[in-house]
Amino acid sequence: MKKFQELSEREVLALAISLEEEDERVYSDFAEGLRQDYPASAAMFEGMREEESGHRRRLIELFRQKFGEHIPLIRRQDVRGFVERPALWLIRPLRIEAVRKEASTMEVETRRFYEKAAARTQDASIRQLLDDLINEEREHEERAQELDKEKLPASVKEDEERAQRRLFVLQIVQPGLAGLMDGSVSTLAPVFAAAFATKNTHEAFLVGLAASAGAGISMGFAEALSDDGSLTGRGHPWVRGLICGAMTALGGIGHTLPFLLRDFRVALWAAGVVVVAELGVITWVRHRYMDSPWVAAALQIGLGGVLVFITGVLIGIS
Repeated sequence: MKKFQELSEREVLALAISLEEEDERVYSDFAEGLRQDYPASAAMFEGMREEESGHRRRLIELFRQKFGEHIPLIRRQDVRGFVERPALWLIRPLRIEAVRKEASTMEVETRRFYEKAAARTQDASIRQLLDDLINEEREHEERAQELDKEKLPASVKEDEERAQRRLFVLQIVQPGLAGLMDGSVSTLAPVFAAAFATKNTHEAFLVGLAASAGAGISMGFAEALSDDGSLTGRGHPWVRGLICGAMTALGGIGHTLPFLLRDFRVALWAAGVVVVAELGVITWVRHRYMDSPWVAAALQIGLGGVLVFITGVLIGIS
């Protein structure tokens, strides 16, 4: 993957053409998926598809003027900094709330890409076109945010998230949730294995502390190196890494602290209560910010926690 800063003007235009073509096809799928239940929204997405097609034609025309007939194939997955998109257009029936959020995020991402590209280009005609596209993508963003409000129940209207809220989820909630899940679940095995193996709360505490710190450092670096966030607004990679690492360590420390108690049975029960609370918090966050159903989120998190806990206990008593 190339860094955005390493792209030439020719490659930036080629990438812009690819992005517009992808957005055009996504909007076409949105329109098809919403046509039966939400014809007004489907018509709006069809209009946005036509506008994205117009953007692509203008970009291709300028590319041919500047660089000739051959357009290199450069896709979003070839450039570092783009967010991986969920394939909502493959799901039927489409949920209007999920489509609105995804459309808003797409427009914010594309607009930020054009802003970054316009700021570094030295060609006046390229910059003029990119500036025009920035304004048009901003209009798309506003239309996506207002998508079909009259068809949503009042309770959903009150809780609607704006596009920037979606980016907040990408920047803060996702790395924090990934860290909390890893810290809360993965450290269960070493902590409880040490506890059952030694029956010594101090030694279990030291193992849990080491596991939590190690997992926090590992997850922090993994998140920081995964995406530089330059095009998506996900924030500085090291800030995300710090959030992810801190939440990972916090998830492990939570059920490690009870082992500061000297009474082994009391410490064990207290740690168990903390584990249940941690898994409950993770389930709530997934339901609140990631749109996961309560039951599915609870089963997924609970099953993983139980399996890791049993693994630690079996190793500890063996």
